[in-house]
Amino acid sequence: TAEMAELVSNADIALYSAKSRGKSIAVEFQSEMTAEAQRRARIEAELRKALEQDGLDIVYQPQFDCLSGRLLGAEALVRWTHPTEGPILPAEFVPIAENSDLIVALGRWVLWRACRDAANWNAGTNAGVHVAVNISARQLRTEGFTDEVCTALKKSGLPASLLELELTESQLMSNMSVGIQAMQELRAAGVRLSLDDFGTGYSSLSYLQSFPVHSIKIDRSFICPLPNGGQPIVTAIISMAHSFGLLVVAEGVEYPAQLEWLCDARCDVVQGFLTGRPMRLEQLLAIIRAEEEQKDTRSRTPVAPRPHRVPTA
Repeated sequence: TAEMAELVSNADIALYSAKSRGKSIAVEFQSEMTAEAQRRARIEAELRKALEQDGLDIVYQPQFDCLSGRLLGAEALVRWTHPTEGPILPAEFVPIAENSDLIVALGRWVLWRACRDAANWNAGTNAGVHVAVNISARQLRTEGFTDEVCTALKKSGLPASLLELELTESQLMSNMSVGIQAMQELRAAGVRLSLDDFGTGYSSLSYLQSFPVHSIKIDRSFICPLPNGGQPIVTAIISMAHSFGLLVVAEGVEYPAQLEWLCDARCDVVQGFLTGRPMRLEQLLAIIRAEEEQKDTRSRTPVAPRPHRVPTA
């Protein structure tokens, strides 16, 4: 019986490993998988505790208009500094949350915090800088999610037009009818919607036409080879998106040559280490104040405005 219980446990561990690697994958159990499973269970328990005790934090990565260099928005990114282990990467704890009920609680916490912070950085200014928040498929399918979003907006005082929810193609395809209905409700409430990691999933024209989104974000894997490779794919995505009336965001921009090429290719928005690394709220507030001061200076100085590129960080 003990051997049978161990066999079932090992099979369950191998099944988890297979599921995490995609569909139609067979995985043979290895002894090191047990240690990995134990760590996942511990991370899940301690992440739950961190959520209950407000032990997480958010940083914001700025998004700039590709040609004018104006700050348009910032993506909210969750961070976790463990009290004894130090920083734990989102690449580890977010998938663990996604495979449990924690992802709904985590997503709710990020949404409320991001709305509050965005209301803060827009207070007393005409900046109109939106905040982008990643939403999981499980959140989107949760009953009353649209009401939850509207409540977060109302309590924070953030206008709906300054909240952008990012969803991935693969998430939406897991339950397309429910996903589209929820997106239509959110769009009717005035919230902006973005299709994240575009190009890595189905990328079908029929699907793109069905999703009521405002923008698409080109996956960083397509931006990385630029400008020496990958130009036809990125050019095609930009052209296609514009034909649908959608804005195009390029993430993972790290080099000036990439930025130059994207501007020439008529990309709308850029995000990456070149233009701004993920930063704390105070740092983002400083950028917004600096831009507001520049606007005031230009309004008092009777000179013709000059176009400029995105400022490098």
